[in-house]
Amino acid sequence: MVAERAGTSIATVSLVVNGKDRGRVSVPIATRVRDAVEELGYVVDHAASTLARGSGDLVVLIAPDLSNPFFAEVIRGVRDTIGDRFQLVLSVTERGEQPVDADVRRFERLRPAGILVDAPAAGASMRASVPVVLLDAPGGLGAVNYDLSPGVDALVGHLRTAGHRRVAYLDGTSRAATFAVRRTLFEEACTAAGIAVSERGASADLSIEAAATTVSAVLDAWLASGVTAVVAAADTLAYGVLRAAAERGIPVPEALAVAGFDDLPSSSVTAPALTSVALPGAELGRAAALRLLATLDGTEAPAPSLPTRLVPRASTGA
Repeated sequence: MVAERAGTSIATVSLVVNGKDRGRVSVPIATRVRDAVEELGYVVDHAASTLARGSGDLVVLIAPDLSNPFFAEVIRGVRDTIGDRFQLVLSVTERGEQPVDADVRRFERLRPAGILVDAPAAGASMRASVPVVLLDAPGGLGAVNYDLSPGVDALVGHLRTAGHRRVAYLDGTSRAATFAVRRTLFEEACTAAGIAVSERGASADLSIEAAATTVSAVLDAWLASGVTAVVAAADTLAYGVLRAAAERGIPVPEALAVAGFDDLPSSSVTAPALTSVALPGAELGRAAALRLLATLDGTEAPAPSLPTRLVPRASTGA
């Protein structure tokens, strides 16, 4: 009916209603099709289309916190790479929870072309009947990961050069394997550099408020034990350290240096600007999307290890 009303073919209507008309259907014809769709009240049944094809034109990205600016960069990298070939669907898990097998199974029922899972819970298999690519999942089969060692080594070297010999580490409560790897590499690099890591650990949910509250409870003990720098597992946690220090009148970096991981856009404008190990989110999303496309096309796809680097700023006296 839509094709008849628009005076075109069913195939052309299909391209337009599925958002695949760019470069394939002229603007006047596409406009006629959309007008006909609106006049007739036509609704595309994507579920029926998926069943007919055996797989859909959707790519699902499951992430633990889409409100985090880091994931906005990941999404941009995925979106720019898959282009018009697939529609990107975003799913966020419960706050503070990492993606688990049940999240993959839930979307597997939709028969998407593939599923991308960012920072899954450690130990989750994430296997499905459709291609699954893991992002930032150390130890995950075929995952796209960061090579954290260069960035961590540079951070520890930077702290040592600045004269720090005792530091504290603020971890995240996340179950993601990437956080465990960050802490392990940091502690190993500190040992090699002759820097002591405070035995009084602390961890918080990945929010500024939670981090500030946690740090306020341990800050006196850290300072009393000789801690002169705090490294946080993520920039959002480091922002909480900066807030706690400001509320207590502790000057940064004169009395306490602060650093984090991610190098979020806002890290360059905090007061003071935050030193951070850069984890390029857009590159992570792009590499994962390329790996998924290669899997769908039956071509070779390496599992790249993305480089990391230190971005020194005023929070450590840079």
